[in-house]
Parts: sequence; C-alpha cells; structure tokens
Amino acid sequence: MLFLVLISLILAAILALFARFATAEGDFTLLSKGHAKREEVDDKVVWITGASRGIGEILAKQFARLGAKLILSARNEAELERVKAELVGKHAPGEVKVLPLDLASGEDSLLQAVEKAESFFPDAGVEYMVHNAAYERPKSTALDVTEEALRATFNINVLGTITLTRLLAPFMLKRGRGHFVVMSSAAGKTPAPGQAVYSASKYAINGYFHTLRSELFQKGIRVTVVCPGPIETSNGSGESSSQQRGKRVTSERCAELTIVAATHGLKEVWISNQPVLAVMYLVQYMPTIGYWLMDKFGGNRVEAAAQKSNTYAWSLLFGHKKKAT
Repeated sequence: MLFLVLISLILAAILALFARFATAEGDFTLLSKGHAKREEVDDKVVWITGASRGIGEILAKQFARLGAKLILSARNEAELERVKAELVGKHAPGEVKVLPLDLASGEDSLLQAVEKAESFFPDAGVEYMVHNAAYERPKSTALDVTEEALRATFNINVLGTITLTRLLAPFMLKRGRGHFVVMSSAAGKTPAPGQAVYSASKYAINGYFHTLRSELFQKGIRVTVVCPGPIETSNGSGESSSQQRGKRVTSERCAELTIVAATHGLKEVWISNQPVLAVMYLVQYMPTIGYWLMDKFGGNRVEAAAQKSNTYAWSLLFGHKKKAT
C-alpha cells in the first residue's frame, strides 16, 4: 500500500512538472527567481541601446520604475525624447540622458559615445550596459541572403556591439565592477530556418560574451545573456504579432524577466512559450534529437514564413498547410 502511494506521489509530481513546463514563459532557473531585486538597480546607471521602441523602450520604463538612472540610445533622437518624456520613476525626466547612437558608425564614433556616456554620471559611470539594439532580421534562406543583408546584420548585431563593449569595458575594469546585459535570441541557441544570417549573428554574440565573462569575471565584470523566443510586438496596424502568428510572450513580460535575470546575476536565460522553449531544451541537452527535430520541420518553416503564417506551430512537424486566400 505504501509503495502504491509513493508511486502515485511520484507520478503526480511528474505530471505537475510537465504541466508547469507546458505553460512556462522561460527556463526553470529564471522563473524560480521571482521578482527583480530593486536594490541591484536603484540609483544605478543603466545605458540601453535600441531604446526608442519595442523591448528597449519597455526596458527603459521598467528600469525607471525601479529607480535606475538612465542613458537612452538609438538612431532616432526624436523617438528617444518621446520615451524620455513618458518615463515615470524616482528620477525626473530631466535627469535621463539621451545619446543618439548608430552601432554601424565606426570605432571613432562609438568611442565618442562611450566617453560621453561615462561623463553623464562621473561619480558612478556606466554600471549596466544593456545591448538591445539589433538589425531587423532579414527573412531569407541560408543560400538566398544578399551580401548587403549579411553585412548590415553583422555590422550592428556583432561588430558594433562588440566594439562598444570593447571600448566601455576598460572604464568598468578601472572601477572593478560592471554588468553587460545582452539581448540575444533563441536563434542564437537553435537553428532558425529562414533566418540563417540573423541566427549566425546571435550565435556569434553568445560566444563572445560568454568568453568575455569567463575572462573578466574575477575582475568584477558580469554578463547576462538573454535568449528570447517569439515575442509579441505591435506591427503598426493595431494588430499584435500574437494575433497573426500564435501565442507569444509579451514585450512587457520579456523585459520584466530580463531585469529579473540581470538583478539575480544569471549568466544565461531563455524566455519563450512552447514549442520554442522545448526545442531549446532538446538542442541544449539532447542535441541529436533536437537537430533531428529541426531538420524535420526546417523546410516547412521556410514555407510558412514565405506565406506569412505561423512559423512556430507544432503542425510544422507534420507538413505545412497553405494559408487560405
């Protein structure tokens, strides 16, 4: 009788774990941390690239509510001023610094930006560098990508981001502290059929920042790599991406979990609904099965992308049905 009770309890625990995984919005380590640690960002200087819209804008608003001192960067200065005016937090909008920045502008320009950012709050310097800016992922197969798209993607996602880091890190090292928060992608952990170059750029950035952390961790430099899967954003027509392409994690939740990861000092986190989260676990821990799965539906995903239908559906495993016209 005791044996049956024990088996029942074990089965119930397994079922509860599967149910939790089926509805999870991120990896279990991340979700176990609960809320962000406000004390880790209160009055800290946070520099965010790509802050004029999307997740970058939401990160700015959430960091502001947690009491951070902000430096906002993007190419569009007018949009940065709009975001600045909408911030609500401990520090008045006038204390928020706007620093227009183009990651593809070259090392001299990026050095000037770093020096200016450091001068805004000279007593503290930049304490968190949130690398959020990224080139819009080109939709093309691995063989169809143009040289222009290839260079544009790597100039911003890889070369610009690495150069900015290389120029800022010495200031952090002098102070003996600093934290890089890198908005990577699930496409940097698993193949992304139809987005080969974007995926390659994110694999590259993951490799760089994990190596950077291993080299500088003992000198006070922290790195958090965030790998979101499909995130709900507005397409400009009033219809969300989740309405078009299936359920996705909201931008607000993605930003919230990113700050949780950073303030708890996590090294890498995954943010996604199913089935992408399951695929990430398979590729990470059972690569033979994970890559077999990707090979099985890779072609179907490319076809689904071309037809502007759901590229994250379980049905891609069984063949893609053409979108009704």
